[in-house]
Amino acid sequence: MLSNTPSNLSELPIYKKAIEIFTLSQSISMYLNHDLSALKSDGTEDTNIYFSGDIVQQSVSLAPEIVNAEMERYTDRKHKHIASLRRLTNMLYKNSYRLEHSNSNGKDFLPILRNELKKFKQLQRSWMLTL
Repeated sequence: MLSNTPSNLSELPIYKKAIEIFTLSQSISMYLNHDLSALKSDGTEDTNIYFSGDIVQQSVSLAPEIVNAEMERYTDRKHKHIASLRRLTNMLYKNSYRLEHSNSNGKDFLPILRNELKKFKQLQRSWMLTL
């Protein structure tokens, strides 16, 4: 993900889980896009296709926020990265629920993503205590 990530950071469980969530989100999005890219019978597009892109955009930002928080020396700046990480996680969770209402077979994979996000939130709590 980040080519200049120090090796000790890439070994953090929370960082590994962030990469895993990104990979899962990307796979789900590609699967959903195939079903959602077709136009509806009235010629309009399915608005859920935007949520599939959102989960990728949000998940790609998780690992850099972890690295930024780890590398930051000042506590107040660390807290800004932690807050951003929380927002991203919450938005990912909400968008996974929004996608579950889509007309696609790929929505069956969204509970897996939410389960991984729950694990990520638990890792996030313990990781924040180490900062």
